[in-house]
This record gives sequence, structure tokens and C-alpha cells, in this order.
Amino acid sequence: MKIVSIVGARPNYVKLAAVYDVFSKFFDHLTVDTGQHYDYEMNRVFFEQLEVPEPDYFLGVGSGSHGYQVGEIVKRVEEVLLREQPSLVIVYGDTNSTLGGALAAVKAGFKVGHVEAGLRSFDMSMPEEVNRRVVDHVSRLLFAPTRSAYRNLLAERVPGRVFVTGDVHVRALKRWLPIAEERSRILERLGLDSGYVVVTVHRAENTDNPARLSKIVDLLVGLARRECVVFPVHPRTRKRLVDLGLWEGLSGSGVVLSEPLGYLDFLKLLSNSRLVVTDSGGVQREAYLLRKPVVVLREATEWVELVESGLALLVDVEGKLEPERILDWRPSGYVEGLLGDEHAPMKIAEILREYLESGNI
Repeated sequence: MKIVSIVGARPNYVKLAAVYDVFSKFFDHLTVDTGQHYDYEMNRVFFEQLEVPEPDYFLGVGSGSHGYQVGEIVKRVEEVLLREQPSLVIVYGDTNSTLGGALAAVKAGFKVGHVEAGLRSFDMSMPEEVNRRVVDHVSRLLFAPTRSAYRNLLAERVPGRVFVTGDVHVRALKRWLPIAEERSRILERLGLDSGYVVVTVHRAENTDNPARLSKIVDLLVGLARRECVVFPVHPRTRKRLVDLGLWEGLSGSGVVLSEPLGYLDFLKLLSNSRLVVTDSGGVQREAYLLRKPVVVLREATEWVELVESGLALLVDVEGKLEPERILDWRPSGYVEGLLGDEHAPMKIAEILREYLESGNI
């Protein structure tokens, strides 16, 4: 039973690391890295730190428009799949590599399994929302991380089989947090004590809108007047800041700026923070699992359980951004188990094995 995992961007690598050893015990498991993310800290460092062997295929797609990336991924992944003839293709999350990998598979006649299916922000202006909706409707096996994701898939009448498995990130975090605390020296490198604010910004809805990005910069400057703010900057975000003339003001504001961080460094940075401000879906749930207050710089989130349980605060960037409100916000109380437990990878592997052995897929 041969399966092929398609990855290519930072969120994909973390999910792959969570499932890799389990999948490799059950199956002949090959990995294809599209190269959607190609900077060292966004790509190779994950394979080095998270004990995942080098990919069997590296496709070197690189940067470009959404259309270019997806088109190149479809072409190059198809060639691999036709050569390898897998029983199933696994895609992860909602990146362009997820979409391109899924389209390449179904167009070439291969079945698709989607890890992290059913998440919805209901904002079709988000590239990630488009990706996840299309992938869910061409997948044969859909692994939903939450009950709300499961309900979304049932409401949409997706043709594939749907399972609630929990979020594979739970295992990733529990497995590597102790290692991060022991090995990472990120606090020393950045000259930090514990208790700072961590910021991440990379969503196109924020970075590609000059007015929104300018307001976010003003917010960060305001936060930095009151507390220590640490901002690992995504390469595309940095480029937008430079192009819009915002970088100089931000770099002179007291915000601690850094290059993108590997997973272990970022986990340690998060675990020693007191507050997280982000537009990332992955960082939202990592903050929840680490019991950190998280403020989400978006109008809607696909991780609705966190908002409904009072564990994440949505802040519309188009509205008035008040540093005091963000710094003073606290969750109403912790709720266990919203994302399942560390057994999600094993649950997924067992379902895959059952269906592949039966041929009923």
C-alpha cells in the first residue's frame, strides 16, 4: 500500500512531521515537496529539526502568483504520481501545494485524502478558503479536526467519507515542545526575558492591502510603547513592508524584529510569551494548546471553537485598533479538548489502512 504525501509550505511540514512516523509504519510512504516555500527557515529547517527524512521528490516550484504556483504544482506533481502509481495521495491543510497536489491527483485518476478537512472562515476572498473548499470536494477521505469542521462537510454534502479525528498539531506540539525548551536558544539570541507579546502577520488579506498593513504597523508600534513585542517577519510580509515604505518606521519603533523561525525556535518563543497577536490559523491553535491568550487580526476564523469558547479574540483590522484593549484582553477560562488529543495521526492511519485493505475507497 503506497501513499504519497504532498507538502510544500510551512504549515504542511508541521502536519507531515506529526504523522510521518505513524504513516511510515503502516504504508510505503513517499513525500513530495513542491518547494512552494523555498527559504531555509520556511523549508529545509523543518526537515532538519522535526526528524523527517529528506523528501523523495523536491519539485522546486518557488514563488509566483497563485495561478503560476498551482499550475506548476499540478504539472510537476502529476509526473511524480504517474511514475509512482500510489494507492492514495494525502494533502494537508489549505496551501497552494494542497490545492495543486489534490488537483494533480484527481485529474490523473488517483484518490485523495485530506488531513485538516472542513475548516471554513466563510470568506471567499481568502485564497486559503478557496483552496480548502475545492480540495474537500475532490477528496475521497476527509479527516476533520473538529466537530464544527465535520458539520461543515456534512452541510456541503461532500462526496467523500468524513471522519472526526482531532487535530494532528496536538501531537506535534506535545512531542516537540520539551525538545524546543531544551534545545532552542531563541530567547538568548533575541535578548528576551519571558512575558513578551508575539506577533505573526502573513495572510494575504492583511499583507496585500496597504491600508490594513499600515494600520497593523501602527498597532505594533503602539503595543511596543507599552510592552516588549517580538515579530518574526514572513519574507513576503517583509517585502510588502519595504515596498510600501513601512519597514523603516517599524524597525525604529522598538519592536523586536527577526527572520522567520524554525519550528523549535518558534515553539519556545510562543511558550514563553504572555500574549499572541496573529492572523495565522496554525498559530491560533498553538497558542490555545499552550494556554496563551490569542488575538486574531481577522474578521473571521476557521477555528470557531476557540472564539466561541472565549479563548480567542477576533479584532477587525478595518475597525479601531486599540493597543490597550489588546494588551488587557484575557480569556474567560480554559476549555480542554477542543482540538482532540495526540492520537489523531494514529486514528487517520488506521482509517487509511482499513479502506486501502478493503479496496472500498
